Amino acid sequence: MDHVAKVFYQEDCDLSLLYGKTIAVIGYGSQGHAHALNAKESLGDKARVIVGLYKGSKSWAKAEAQGFEVFTAAEAAKQADIIMILINDE
Repeated sequence: MDHVAKVFYQEDCDLSLLYGKTIAVIGYGSQGHAHALNAKESLGDKARVIVGLYKGSKSWAKAEAQGFEVFTAAEAAKQADIIMILINDE
């Protein structure tokens, strides 16, 4: 059996599938902030990207300063069509 990896490129993606959706990024550390910023930049005003954190998170002000609406993780999840869990895995 010959297994060949399929490589996907930007032109293979249909971002219109995300238009009109709310994407919640739970966590805003090294991975969460990168994913949130990428989604926001890639989708512009065609989708809503929000951040979910715990109350008192040191990242809350950082996410707001970078232009995100920030909610508790539970509230962000309630609003979302798509949820990305990017918290540490300790």
